[in-house]
Amino acid sequence: MQLTRLAGAIALALPLCVFAAPKSGIVRDNFDPSVRIQDDLYAAINGGWEKRTEIPADRISWGAFHELRDLSEQRVREIVEQAASDRDDPAARQIADFYASFMDEARADQLGVAPLKPLLDQIAAAHDRAAVVRLLGQLQPAAIGLPLRVRVDQDSKDSSRYLLELRQGGLGLPDRDYYTEKDARFVAARAAYRNYLVTLFTLDGDTAAQAAKRADTVFALEAKIAKVQWSKVDNRDPEKTYNKLDRAGLKRLTAKFDWDAFLAAAGAAKVAEANLAQPSYARALATLLASEKPAAWRDYLRARALDGYAPFLSKPFVDASFVFHDQTLTGAKELRPRWKRGVALVEGGLGESVGKRYVAKYFPPAAKQKMETLVGNLLKAYAQSIDKLAWMSPATREQAHAKLANYMVKIGYPEQWRDYDALTVQAGDLVGNVQRSARFDYDYELARLGRPVDRAEWGMTPQTVNAYYNPSLNEIVFPAAILQPPFFDAEADDAVNYGGIGAVIGHEISHGFDDQGSKFDGRGNLRNWWQEQDRQAFGGLTARLVAQYGRYEPLPGRFVNGKLTLGENIADLSGLQIAYKAYRLSLEGKPAQTIDGFDDDQRFFIGFAQVWRSKTRDERALQLLTIDPHSPSHFRPIGAAVNSDAFAAAFGVKQGDRMYKPESERIRIW
Repeated sequence: MQLTRLAGAIALALPLCVFAAPKSGIVRDNFDPSVRIQDDLYAAINGGWEKRTEIPADRISWGAFHELRDLSEQRVREIVEQAASDRDDPAARQIADFYASFMDEARADQLGVAPLKPLLDQIAAAHDRAAVVRLLGQLQPAAIGLPLRVRVDQDSKDSSRYLLELRQGGLGLPDRDYYTEKDARFVAARAAYRNYLVTLFTLDGDTAAQAAKRADTVFALEAKIAKVQWSKVDNRDPEKTYNKLDRAGLKRLTAKFDWDAFLAAAGAAKVAEANLAQPSYARALATLLASEKPAAWRDYLRARALDGYAPFLSKPFVDASFVFHDQTLTGAKELRPRWKRGVALVEGGLGESVGKRYVAKYFPPAAKQKMETLVGNLLKAYAQSIDKLAWMSPATREQAHAKLANYMVKIGYPEQWRDYDALTVQAGDLVGNVQRSARFDYDYELARLGRPVDRAEWGMTPQTVNAYYNPSLNEIVFPAAILQPPFFDAEADDAVNYGGIGAVIGHEISHGFDDQGSKFDGRGNLRNWWQEQDRQAFGGLTARLVAQYGRYEPLPGRFVNGKLTLGENIADLSGLQIAYKAYRLSLEGKPAQTIDGFDDDQRFFIGFAQVWRSKTRDERALQLLTIDPHSPSHFRPIGAAVNSDAFAAAFGVKQGDRMYKPESERIRIW
């Protein structure tokens, strides 16, 4: 289960074994001695690793995060497999049976597409436009892509209550730009997608001619849907995407769409109001539903069902899905081993049940206590930094302090574990398990309506190697699995720890004050607490950051989208600056030490840079440049450090060095 407005998915980490020996926590073997830190912080610290490292054939990226994720994956596999020996425990039996259903490849091959037949028959029965609208509601819990998605989240302007949300979706390609851009790489992706659709329809029994015709129909319809969808940049803006309407308002906006029938079919018949995230899209979709033939919508929904469930059907479906989604779009060379895909499925369906066992085995209480101390130091440093902001007026400064003081900190694991007792899992029914799990999650969300907001709930499992900020809860969250070297290593010196986990903490704190998180107050409400002149000054600073990152060119002819990545870039920049301040505070005036040939400040920045090491296949890099709000890994330490006075001083960066930026041009936000 994921919260819609989670911010700051860091995606960082390094393997535990690498950092056991060095006292400093610095891995010199990863350095590239031919590159000066003053010219390229990332390449100097990680270039040696890049030169000798090949991305595994079943991976689309490889690096620090992925290695630690592998460790977590192996641990979860042990937990899942051990659950099979504890049949007396209902929760363990659920875990074991879910995994067993996926691992029974022979049964999946024997059944072919048969397990999906009830869903496909349901789609085939929608003979008129009214039936199609009802079907879009009925399919909400079906775990397939749909052009209008129903979910439940907090009301952005009243964080004490839940609100139904309606959002755009339903594309087979990763983003609307894949349907419209003339770049040859996108043209090739479109051709591959059409071939994939032909394959799916053929595997489901169509003749070659029928499959080709239906593929053309589906692609043409999706292209029309894509054309009216909002951009990733617009969808980042919580003000633009907040459009709360009652039933009458929905009907006035889209008179051609039967909202009563749709919501009743979606299990939300009694809902009186909803947030329509993209109003112009909803209006255009209603027009398409009225103008396009029901047969086209049936073909489209059939394609979405076959695509969504292909990984859980027979080998020809699995292979077709891999060739398109993994090989073509992201560059993977081999399908991931079945056990890894099975572990991912179990984590998706029973994440906290697995997490409870993970924490008991791998997260000692002492780790949580140390993290609490670190977080406290970072919050203290952030408060001091707010006091020193030259561009902020006293009135806004007071509100900023109030927000910071209300931060909720979650470390390791939730206090209350989710109950999965009502979920039926059967060892011999893979597709049924996937469908029931999706229905279980959907019903769980709908049941929130009318209830008090659960502020103890988590949006990630403890075994997730990541962290996040949620503006509606004004919380920063650090799952257990990220609290390992190099972010947090009891054997490494404090400078490297602050450069690692300290920068992660600072990053998440900073999301509450990035270009979008700063629009929410300390109670998690979307409310303008800024003086106008301060917001303008802030906008001037962030515009400079947009321009800086917009000059980075990760692929030939493809630049970083400075507007899409702005929130993460602010968090990287401010998180680094705050982590450095917190580290200096932690020294309490003690003199600098030299370890492994580097002084305190140098080790701090090296520790920050080395967690970003990563290699990504070009196909995946293109996809991420289109859809991901994070900048590519190579540019994250560079983009932040080039604005740091402390970095320039630590390494004597001077004019002529590639990482030199005049002091007057350095961007200092928080």
